[in-house]
Amino acid sequence: MAKSVHRGIILAGGSGSRLYPTSQTACKQLLPIYDKPLIYYPLATLMQFSIKEILIISTPSDIHHFEELFKDGYHLGLAISYAVQPRPEGIAQAFLIAEEFIGDEPVALILGDNIFYGVAELRQEVADFKDGALIFAYYMKEPQRYGVVEFDSDGFPISIEEKPSRPRSNYAVTGFYVYDSGVVKIARNLKPSARGELEITDVNNEYLRRGKLSAIRLGRGIAWLDAGTSENMLAAGNFIATIERRQGLKVACIEEIACRTGYIDNKQFRFLIDGMPDSSYRDYLAEISAEINDAG
Repeated sequence: MAKSVHRGIILAGGSGSRLYPTSQTACKQLLPIYDKPLIYYPLATLMQFSIKEILIISTPSDIHHFEELFKDGYHLGLAISYAVQPRPEGIAQAFLIAEEFIGDEPVALILGDNIFYGVAELRQEVADFKDGALIFAYYMKEPQRYGVVEFDSDGFPISIEEKPSRPRSNYAVTGFYVYDSGVVKIARNLKPSARGELEITDVNNEYLRRGKLSAIRLGRGIAWLDAGTSENMLAAGNFIATIERRQGLKVACIEEIACRTGYIDNKQFRFLIDGMPDSSYRDYLAEISAEINDAG
């Protein structure tokens, strides 16, 4: 019997070298994207897909920051655990580190510097996942910095190339993936690439070779941002600021998501708010709590 996806990994490792010298003083995923730490955004994405068991993987020097930030996740209705990536040896290394966490369950992986907006509409696609691998592709003018997926005339993926100089399509593979538990064995059998890493593209290509890779092309109503450089972090911050100012609603507000999805009730939501210092963030959540209370 197929199992639904309720376990997710956030890979928040790496040296953040592209953000030097900013990353010397703070872990990349703890730097702000407008009004909240970067890691809130991938965590919010997992929460929107009803993924409640979460493993955060980070460096030996940074893992305690995430433990201090989220603790065990119980206050958000989550179960958060932590693991260390001793050295950055590729995205696929996450599956070897998380082998015990994954067990025989399907698992989602999201990169700690990826921001998605509007993906809640894909809940059913993730909920319907059965086995194999599921990736998400995003149309880009210049996709060369990423893995690039090529589709046939019927919309099925037929090739994936890592950072090609001449891309076969404009669709970049985003940093959100869903796999069955067989991903651990696939990762274990990978050979490091020329740059000494276990490449996620090699994992995806193995599923493709087996005829078990599905790819969803994200529509125009969805935004994907990779906040791995200073320029991209600024662009992401400006994007979030524009959305929030225009709508008056916060993006990736994990406490609000926890309450609206039923992970916690309004009493626990109010308790979280009462423990926050005076800030516009607290004021916003207080308004949401009052709105939920009035509606109930």
